[in-house]
Amino acid sequence: FDVSIAEVSETGASGQARLCIRNIVPAPFLKARHAATAASVFFSATLSPPRFYADMLGLDAHAAWLEVETPFEAGQLDVRTHVHISTRWRRRHDSLAPIAALMAEQYGREPGNYLAFFSSFDYMERAAANFSSQHPDVPCWLQVRSGNDETRTSFLQRFVAGGRGVGFAVLGGAFGEGIDLPGSRLIGAFIATLGLPEMNAVNEEVRRRLQASFGSGYDYAYLFPGLRKVVQAAGRVIRTSTDRGTLHLVDDRFADPEIRALLPTWWRPRDASTETQAGNGQAP
Repeated sequence: FDVSIAEVSETGASGQARLCIRNIVPAPFLKARHAATAASVFFSATLSPPRFYADMLGLDAHAAWLEVETPFEAGQLDVRTHVHISTRWRRRHDSLAPIAALMAEQYGREPGNYLAFFSSFDYMERAAANFSSQHPDVPCWLQVRSGNDETRTSFLQRFVAGGRGVGFAVLGGAFGEGIDLPGSRLIGAFIATLGLPEMNAVNEEVRRRLQASFGSGYDYAYLFPGLRKVVQAAGRVIRTSTDRGTLHLVDDRFADPEIRALLPTWWRPRDASTETQAGNGQAP
């Protein structure tokens, strides 16, 4: 169990126990596979930072890394950060109105189809209710809990070319990766979170194991997996060389240089709150 953890939970009215064994570090198992092959090649749009994936995937110090130049240009994606809004758990209620306001401002400036991502179903549902109450004229649809193929298809079918509205979804869920909505089917996204996993007993045990193995428990268990979900969700906006769109990153931690260094190098984030203050004649 050095690289795995076991968790026991009760399920159902009968209180039957369920045992789950989770492999948290696949490296020891993959190293044997690497050794049995002439070469191993890994490729993904989200293999950053390299040291995290090298440790987790069992790559040795001599592994070569190649960052292929992106087919996209910075001008295709207008990345705006809103660092005056905190989405931390204790501040989420206070974040609802400002998030609704910035979404309405963007929609009013450029009507079209948008995705809005939040860190949990509860947060998403509260944000959608707040936005709809303030802006009932904007069509909205929500990802449903325990969705099936039919509900997922229904959600995606709302994103028609030339359509207008906002789809609310959970970051890291079915709509955060693996879907293609090119052109005017999706012209922007709001990501109101860093995507950090919930802090609970299981994830804290994962953090302790990763800290003991690599000395970077918080980064490996929370930060890197969270920002991977952010980058994957943002990738829904630009799917082809002709797509253009807007991405709003909402959280005060997006001002942190360490966080920005983990975002794609071709992005050019700018602080939207500073621009708003300058536009109102206020000092940044």
